[in-house]
Amino acid sequence: MIDLRRLHMLRLVHQYGTVTSAADALHLTPSAVSHQLRELARELKVPLLEPQGRKVRLTPAAHLLVEHADGLLAKWEETLADLESHRAGAAGPLRMCGFTTAVGGLIAPAAGALLRDDPGLTVEIRECDTDVAVGLLAAGETDIAVIEPTPEAPPPGDPRFDRGPLLEEALDLIVPAGHPLASRAGVRLEDAADEPWISVEPEQCAHHQQVMTYCAAAGFTPRIAHHATTWSVIWALVANGLGVSLVPRLAGGPSDQPVVRVPLGGDGVPRRRVLTCVRRGSRGNPLIARGLQALRDAVPDRCVLAAA
Repeated sequence: MIDLRRLHMLRLVHQYGTVTSAADALHLTPSAVSHQLRELARELKVPLLEPQGRKVRLTPAAHLLVEHADGLLAKWEETLADLESHRAGAAGPLRMCGFTTAVGGLIAPAAGALLRDDPGLTVEIRECDTDVAVGLLAAGETDIAVIEPTPEAPPPGDPRFDRGPLLEEALDLIVPAGHPLASRAGVRLEDAADEPWISVEPEQCAHHQQVMTYCAAAGFTPRIAHHATTWSVIWALVANGLGVSLVPRLAGGPSDQPVVRVPLGGDGVPRRRVLTCVRRGSRGNPLIARGLQALRDAVPDRCVLAAA
């Protein structure tokens, strides 16, 4: 009988490209992962890894095994889901992760509602960007990831994951109170073309690229005057007249800051889609199903709930 954990390790080596990175994702030492993969190769009587400079690469037999592993591991998730359905009053833990505004605007409210409904339930939350969330999901470190469809997100046909639409939200322009655009109706993004702009640090999340992309679509390149790492700092910079910014509907700022959120109109209003992502085969797990429903219930009125 093949140890599914070893298949999972091989798949992570394939995903990350090195034994060391796979070991980091699994919180194991590289030597422990290498040992398990050697044991798997011995059981199957085929080589699975071969040297490539200072690194290793999967052999053709290993690639074939990974293709089959996706189906086997998905079936295992379905089995776990079936077993979970027989457990009465499951206490968790239910593990969820997502990017900053998803945690604040969706995951935290969903977790709070779950705990109010079932005080005995354990929920664990982690804030992280989409690329990290996908890695945690693949490594079995989380159960539900709330992600954006960025280049780092798994494509719709990825056999490891089951993606689902959660919401669509417009991005609003935020300006200081008293700014000429604050009281105007029908503001377009290009109306802020001459303003200094504030963006999240490019390496922090997708916000910077979104600002550049949406402004380019509106016909201008924004002059980025300031960078920040948190929404609260962006709010403070805008409140003090240092620039304007685009923010998603899920994002909020300190209520005592004199900042006005201006809805944008016209063609091509910037919008963002938010997805849920679970391991393929695990959606039928009762705890995961409860978590997914709680996330849908937590979608605020200012966002558009996606069709299930």
